[in-house]
Amino acid sequence: MANLTDILIVRGVLPIEHLDTLRRDEDEMAAVRALVDSGVVTELQFASALAEKLRLPFVELTEYAVDRMAISLVPAAVCRRYGVLPIAIESDRLTLAMVDPGNVFALDDVRSAARMNITPVVAERCDLLAAIDRFHRADGELSDLTSAIEEDSTPAETELSMGETADDDAPIVRFVNLIVSQAIQDRASDIHIEPSEHDLRVRYRIDGVLHEMQRAPKSIQNGVISRLKIMSDIDISERRRPQDGRMSIRHASRTIDLRVATLPTVWGEKIVMRILDNAESDMKLSDLGLLDYNAEAFRSSYTKPYGMILVTGPTGSGKSTTLYTTLHTVSRPEINVITVEDPVEYRMPGINQVQVNPKAGLTFASALRSILRSDPDVVLLGEIRDHETAQIAIEASLTGHLVLSTLHTNDAPSAVTRLTEMNIEPFLVGSALDCVVAQRLARRLCSRCKGAYQHDAGELLNLRVGFDPAAPPPVLYRPVGCTHCSNTGYRGRIAIHEVMLVTEDIERLAVARASSAEIGAVARSQGMLTLREDGWAKAKLGHTSIEEILRVVA
Repeated sequence: MANLTDILIVRGVLPIEHLDTLRRDEDEMAAVRALVDSGVVTELQFASALAEKLRLPFVELTEYAVDRMAISLVPAAVCRRYGVLPIAIESDRLTLAMVDPGNVFALDDVRSAARMNITPVVAERCDLLAAIDRFHRADGELSDLTSAIEEDSTPAETELSMGETADDDAPIVRFVNLIVSQAIQDRASDIHIEPSEHDLRVRYRIDGVLHEMQRAPKSIQNGVISRLKIMSDIDISERRRPQDGRMSIRHASRTIDLRVATLPTVWGEKIVMRILDNAESDMKLSDLGLLDYNAEAFRSSYTKPYGMILVTGPTGSGKSTTLYTTLHTVSRPEINVITVEDPVEYRMPGINQVQVNPKAGLTFASALRSILRSDPDVVLLGEIRDHETAQIAIEASLTGHLVLSTLHTNDAPSAVTRLTEMNIEPFLVGSALDCVVAQRLARRLCSRCKGAYQHDAGELLNLRVGFDPAAPPPVLYRPVGCTHCSNTGYRGRIAIHEVMLVTEDIERLAVARASSAEIGAVARSQGMLTLREDGWAKAKLGHTSIEEILRVVA
């Protein structure tokens, strides 16, 4: 049998200075593992070398089609205890992915649990742990917790147990923690906790689509809602009106903020938690997925020292992410950046962020007036909601400030008419507004399983996606589904953009109170790509599917 050290040397991954230490160490496996822990050798290099040493197959679980029937044969507790995962059944043998195939106790326990002979294979540790989390989700523990709570507590007792000194091991506390941590692990953007007549439903919004994850007994409803209210610093006694709050949690060594909203319904209070991952505030403009033409047009606008930039779209279309990314790009130590938000979604270092507080008289308009006396260079306004806010923002952009904000419109040209409908003088709109970015979010095709095909040319013409009938049908991609994307065919999201620069022609149309259709026609004649055209370009690049473009763009 080959020596593990020699295999690593032959592969050129083991630095020479560690050879003497390894050869003196009687426990070669422990010595190499220490090098892995110190970062000298990677987990992947160690696992593949170990497989060669033991003459066992090496599997990459992210690429492997795991058999769920095999998974069901071994309890989750056994898998987590030993770092193993059954992945296939061949004849009467169970294929078992392991970090350490020499662990005879693990082999014996799995053999006893599955009542089958075992064929071990080697897997990378981080891949294996991620696969165990993926296939043996926290759902089982959630189900056990709800059963325990239902058996051991009455509704009244459950609610009373949720004081400020709630024990971290209390069933309700563990239930809430599991819901939140599982949502973060599943890349959810929102958590919906919804009371119904007979139970409590938990849903996650993943890649823009809601998925039901858990149904809990009605008896734990009050306890769960009370616990979340306490964590979010929300009035626990008020149940008749909507309330807003915020909480911060630690997950995988990073701080994640959650924006919490309550809504009274006929069956109790519904709670929606928006997960605000601060890692997104460190994004670069290249991460937004702008096509070259749109990126250049947008860059020409935000690099100016003054003017107004609006990002438009419906709720949940990524407007805040685009604004924060732009802010992160323009922010420098020599300029003063101030934001006015309701609420502050991402905390950014080096930027002055103001939280709107209507109860204290701090509205968007009053805060904006105050910060203009604080010598700002760049102002980010969370949203333009009324005439007063719009008027001050327009005036700020005309007096030498770069103003970034959002507006709810269906497309970029409509932003011009929307401002005039707010009773802003058309000549001010034309002079102040420099760029409008409309956007939507579409699901991104899974890079591991997407399938290529050629769409029918006739159907493409009917879809109005900008297909050139003279050109051969392009190669497009469709969702297939694999373990990496939970068999949805999609993983992550991509933004679809419409970037409109306010040129002299569009400025004249704004002064003339032209309709959004007229403004849109001129913008398109000057090179603006519509949302649908941008989506079609990204479908041709293989980023998303035609079906997704049609779902998110009218």
